[in-house]
Amino acid sequence: MKKILLGVLCVVGLLYVWKGGKPTITNFPNNNQTIVAFGDSLTAGYGAPAGTGYPEVLARKIGRPVINLGLSGDTAAHAPERLEAVLRENPYMVLIEFGANDFMRQQSRQKAVDSVAYIVDQVQSFGAIAVIVDTGGPGMSEYTKAYKQLAKEKNALFVPGIMKGIFFHKKYKSDQVHPNAQGYAKIADKVHKVIKPYL
Repeated sequence: MKKILLGVLCVVGLLYVWKGGKPTITNFPNNNQTIVAFGDSLTAGYGAPAGTGYPEVLARKIGRPVINLGLSGDTAAHAPERLEAVLRENPYMVLIEFGANDFMRQQSRQKAVDSVAYIVDQVQSFGAIAVIVDTGGPGMSEYTKAYKQLAKEKNALFVPGIMKGIFFHKKYKSDQVHPNAQGYAKIADKVHKVIKPYL
C-alpha cells in the first residue's frame, strides 16, 4: 500500500514539474490585454503622491498599463456595483483588493467574502484571470483564511498580506492606516511576485 501511495505521489509531482510548477489558474492564458486593479484606498493610492500607488508602480515593473479602479472608502459589499466598469476594460487580469473597510466598519465578514466570490465569478465568466489581493492587516486573519480558501476553490491567484511588514512601520506609512510611496512600492513587489508567471 505504501509503495502504491508513493508511486501516486511521484506521478503527481512529475506532472506538477512538467507543467512548470504552476497550479492551474482559470483563464490562463487568455487573449485579452488589460490589467485592472479593482479595490479600495489601498488600490487608489490614498496617502501617496499621484503616480506612486501600487498599480502605477506595478505598471512600470511589468512594462504594461495597469488601470487603477481603486475607490477610497469602498467596501467588498458594495464593490459589485462597480463591476461593469471593470469588465468594460476587457481585462486580461483583475486584481481584487477589498475587505479592510468592511472590517474596520464591523460589517459582516461573510458578506464581504461572498461579494469577493461573486466578483471572482464574474471576472472569470468574462474570461479574465482573477487575483484575490489580501490586506492582511491587524485582526484580519479570518479574512486571509477565507480569501486563501476562496482562491483555491476557484483556481484564482492569491496575494497574501499586502500590509504585512508595512502596517507597523512608520517609514512606510502616510497616516495610521495607509502606506506612503515606499509602502505602495512594497505592495507592488508583493503583487508582482505572484502574477509575474502569468503575464
